[in-house]
Amino acid sequence: MKILKAQQTKIALAGAQALLLASTVVWADRVTSVMTPDVQANITPAKALKMLKDGNERFVSGNLTDYDYLAQVKQTAKGQFPFATVLSCLDSRIPPEIVFDRGIGDLFVARVAGNFTNDDILGSFEFASKLAGSKLIVVMGHTECGAVKGACDAAQIGLLSTTLASINPAVTAVEGHSPRNSTNSGFVQAVSEMNVRLTMKTLRDRSVVLRQMIDSGEIALVGAMYDVSTGAVTFFED
Repeated sequence: MKILKAQQTKIALAGAQALLLASTVVWADRVTSVMTPDVQANITPAKALKMLKDGNERFVSGNLTDYDYLAQVKQTAKGQFPFATVLSCLDSRIPPEIVFDRGIGDLFVARVAGNFTNDDILGSFEFASKLAGSKLIVVMGHTECGAVKGACDAAQIGLLSTTLASINPAVTAVEGHSPRNSTNSGFVQAVSEMNVRLTMKTLRDRSVVLRQMIDSGEIALVGAMYDVSTGAVTFFED
């Protein structure tokens, strides 16, 4: 009986050691590195865009990076060097860091219902690009956007009405379509895409700082649409 118990103990210890070893191996494979000044400086706007495209491909395929977020928190405590800036909707289904498979310290993100811009966001993006070194600005809309639907229906709900008014130029700019309300999915999609394009135009027109950086090639400005049914991000080519 003593021999049997000793054998069982050895087997249990061996199993525990194997489990510990396996856990150590998995832990060793986790990504702990973060963006540094040197890495950021060597990223071009084109490379920044490719990094986001590659990240979204990993997200859609389920091949996500295993980040050690706590380690990244500690490493970014004294500084941040993001390579891209994203303006997206408040929608809970579209967390940019996740859909682009990026870690802590990689992205500046501004979110507002309807992904439009205002002076606060413009100023924030000037900081991100001019002072903090971000190389790319992405304006990302999405399918089935509740804010866009509200604007299409001319909804009147407290201060939300003021928010939706910022999307009205896109509603007006889209020609054709009947009916012109949220029951028409084609109209909603067209308004969503137009809203992205008009927001991009506003970023250029109202910020001299950003416009100069875009024109000089220091940064790039691109539009995109996120599909809530697939997780895929489609970037505008024009």
